[in-house]
Amino acid sequence: MKPITWLGDTHKIIKAFSENARKEIGYNLDKVQKGKDPFDWKPMNSVGQGVKEIRIHQENEYRVLYVAKFEESIYILHSFIKKTEQTAPKDIALGKQRYKEMLNMRRVLK
Repeated sequence: MKPITWLGDTHKIIKAFSENARKEIGYNLDKVQKGKDPFDWKPMNSVGQGVKEIRIHQENEYRVLYVAKFEESIYILHSFIKKTEQTAPKDIALGKQRYKEMLNMRRVLK
């Protein structure tokens, strides 16, 4: 099972989500760790190559941006509550920033 690397405050944010949302996110991340796709997802190439978005529909619209294409880990880039139909520019920008941080971190580790 692939380990998870949480970037920034993503884990802290998810812990503040509702219990039902946390359970559903955990279930979906477990599937990703086993090499499967989450239940409801879409590609987010606007953030970076290989970035996917887990979509949770509960009392709010919860989102988790991650990259699972690397052998060593699943990288969780950003988690947030989506307030509008389009993903907010600030959420895309933060995802892009953390994607770059993740690539730099991987270079250092090699």
